[in-house]
Amino acid sequence: MARRLPSLQRVLGAPSLFAVAYGEIASSIYFALGIVAAHALGLSPLVLLVAGILFLLVTMSYAEGTAAIPEAGGGATLARKAFNDLAGFLTGWALFLDYLIVIALASLFVPHYLAAALQVDALATRPWDVVFALGVILGLGLGRLARGPKFYAASVAVAMLDLVTQLLLVGLGIALVLSPHALAASVEVGRSPSWGDLAFALPLAMLAYTGLETVANLAEEARRPGSDLPRGLFGAVSTVVVLYVVIALVGLSAFPVREGATELGTTWLEAPLIGIVQALRGSIPVGLDRLLQAFVGASGALILLAAAATSISGFGRLAYSLGEHGMLPRAIGRLDRRTLISPYAIAAACLVSAALLLAAGAVADEEVTFLAGFYSFGVLLAFTASQAAVLRLRVSSPGLARPYRVPLALRVRGVELPLPVLVGMMATLAVWIAALVTHPGARYAGLAWMAGGLLVYGAVRVRRGEGLTERVVSPDERELPERPLARILVPMKLGPIGEEMLATAVKLAEERGSSVEALYVIRVPFDKPLDAPLPDEEARAAASLEEARLLGEEHGVQVSGRVVRARAIGEAIVEEARRVGADLIVLGSAPRWRRQSRFFSPTVEYVLRKAPCEVLVVAFPEAALVEEEAAATKGSSLTSSLP
Repeated sequence: MARRLPSLQRVLGAPSLFAVAYGEIASSIYFALGIVAAHALGLSPLVLLVAGILFLLVTMSYAEGTAAIPEAGGGATLARKAFNDLAGFLTGWALFLDYLIVIALASLFVPHYLAAALQVDALATRPWDVVFALGVILGLGLGRLARGPKFYAASVAVAMLDLVTQLLLVGLGIALVLSPHALAASVEVGRSPSWGDLAFALPLAMLAYTGLETVANLAEEARRPGSDLPRGLFGAVSTVVVLYVVIALVGLSAFPVREGATELGTTWLEAPLIGIVQALRGSIPVGLDRLLQAFVGASGALILLAAAATSISGFGRLAYSLGEHGMLPRAIGRLDRRTLISPYAIAAACLVSAALLLAAGAVADEEVTFLAGFYSFGVLLAFTASQAAVLRLRVSSPGLARPYRVPLALRVRGVELPLPVLVGMMATLAVWIAALVTHPGARYAGLAWMAGGLLVYGAVRVRRGEGLTERVVSPDERELPERPLARILVPMKLGPIGEEMLATAVKLAEERGSSVEALYVIRVPFDKPLDAPLPDEEARAAASLEEARLLGEEHGVQVSGRVVRARAIGEAIVEEARRVGADLIVLGSAPRWRRQSRFFSPTVEYVLRKAPCEVLVVAFPEAALVEEEAAATKGSSLTSSLP
């Protein structure tokens, strides 16, 4: 059966986007609360609130940018569109870091929550928690390589589980633990925490709000980007901010600051919500406390697994965007038919995140804090660049359709510049500078990461023969001539290459309002007459043309089929193009011809020379040859296929 070309489909509505956004963002509290509390101490709720407000400002910018430019790539796409490819790459490379650290941290915290659920303390001790985390990363990678994405269908269930867990803890905490007196006693502004601790904690608090880029990367899959994306984002972010602040109040009531520290950031650093459960044990009936611990531990582990899995998907979508625009090797961004992510991207995400986890433990005493500071470097840099891109697009592309516009605009020289974006950009830049000053991980490792990215980018561009700032257009953005295409001729061919040729022709016809002429050429050997009985070939031809017709019906495209017999396939294609008055012929070029120092097969070369109309040739990668040969082996012969 002919298949569609691998591409991202617009299948997500506002509820799905809310679920993905909430599930991704709200999962951060499972590892961020302890990290923030370790440094912000009694002011952790305030720090989380400030970071949440800043995050909401950034979300407004993303809502406008991704609704106006609904493509994969998130902030990297915005920077590329607003400035140039170099700016887009630097933004994307910083965002890669954030995906990788979320994968590493979420995987590291899984065994700590699972240990509480199963009451197996060994899982939460070194080095077994790291070993388990590496196993989690490996398992997620293998699972993602084996099958297509299912997290859309599961996102609502995971988000609801997350919401139920957090509401349960908030409700029990407010009723049984919350203490205004303990909260007040935990704060000595300027001393506990010190101003330096606050400057250190604020960048770390950005770790509590991961997932915005993951949702932005779904812009190309949203049904109505102009309305569904803003609704999904704002609903999720607002809910998360409120819950985070209340959970922090409950946590600090349970573990008030004593002698400049809180157990929330020491004993329970790697499982802060389990710490809150432990604080509730004396106030709830015996038996229910163990049930609550098992529930929070199991749900926390599941939610963290989902966060790591969606971060792998986000990494893959970003790789797809950068690869499509000549910023990374094309293979790392090429979509796989089954997984919709490049296998190279999946492998890179898993291997590098595992390496970061091991390296952090080797170079820093507090590996979790090191990774959190490293994360803040990337996310704040990307947020600043994305907001600058939204402002730049307001100036450079005032006529760009913006289904959602950030409100409260200031008119400057005839251009409306949104005040929330200006404030958010300056705030994220200031916090990024604070991260550089206070966090060695951000200062040294972050700058080294960006320098390594520049080397990769430069090598790719030199190999492609393109400038560093040159704008490279992806294949999807390249336009065919604007003259009408009434009839598109596509010769049928065995194997995956033939299937994708047909899918390409149908997709073009759907976009241009054309009809498709599917041609099946039976090549008759010279030792037989043209009308010799060939029942097997006739049967294959009829089946192929019926599949083509059904694919056309699925997309609302009229597909007519015809079987012809010929000695030379190229001559038959050219003759048929003249007979039907074709405006375009779609052909595929198998990679085996490039092994013989020629780019096209003799058939394709003949059609290119003799065709009475335009010819679109799709050159397939080496991997397609393996599938083509396997399909040909199952078929009886190549007499019905193009050479």
